[in-house]
Amino acid sequence: MKTANPNRRSARIRGLLAVIGAAMPIGLAASPAIADQAAVQRGEQVVEEWCRDCHVRDGEELSADMAPPYEMIVAVPGRDRAWFEKFLHEDHFPMTTFRLFENEKADVVEWLLDLQKRRN
Repeated sequence: MKTANPNRRSARIRGLLAVIGAAMPIGLAASPAIADQAAVQRGEQVVEEWCRDCHVRDGEELSADMAPPYEMIVAVPGRDRAWFEKFLHEDHFPMTTFRLFENEKADVVEWLLDLQKRRN
């Protein structure tokens, strides 16, 4: 019975990995754009789950007991990443204070910035 040469097997594995790597689009695994888009999607999920009961949707009538639509919030000049991050770390009465995890807050900020970019 013939025993496989471990050096030859390692060389074959390295060769296969090189072929797979060459076939993948450049930077796909580490693309910041893909990571950012995932954060945007997670942020939207947090907003839909925890925030949408109180914030009217764009185009709906704003009433005294409802919060403004996000499209209005992101359109205010000066609202940048630092502003959104600070806002999400403070209590805002009468806004219900949800205790979001830090990663959820970061994802909501990414979603807000993405919405802001799409509005411009």
